[in-house]
Amino acid sequence: MITLTQKVLFKNTTPAQLYELYMDARLHALVTNHATKIIKKEGASFSAFRGSLTGKIVKLVPGKLVVQTWRANDWKKSDLDSILMLRMEKEGKDAILSMVHANIPDDQAASIKSGWNDYYWKPWKAYLAGKKITKKKVM
Repeated sequence: MITLTQKVLFKNTTPAQLYELYMDARLHALVTNHATKIIKKEGASFSAFRGSLTGKIVKLVPGKLVVQTWRANDWKKSDLDSILMLRMEKEGKDAILSMVHANIPDDQAASIKSGWNDYYWKPWKAYLAGKKITKKKVM
């Protein structure tokens, strides 16, 4: 099992805007270009990428923290759910997102690592800058 950690700076934005990009189903789907079902309620189930990713909301602190169980539909049944933590913090006029994605199956780590950048951080930065989001095919 692998743990990924990433720290991403988003210019001229707020932690609340980052939180909404992830937790608002409409915005999540807009920036990833794939259907998302998510509600801001601890214990609720979510799915993203037309059901390719599923899990449960473990903990929410509005504008600051999201903790989820998380798994892809192509993982082995014997693979445990991973745990995802997204923490958003203000830094001057910018926001920093710190991600810890733990318990990822070894054979999935490389694609998940690049997937965060390709499906989330790059389109989030484009959206927040008012640029056109480059649409990617589902993983």
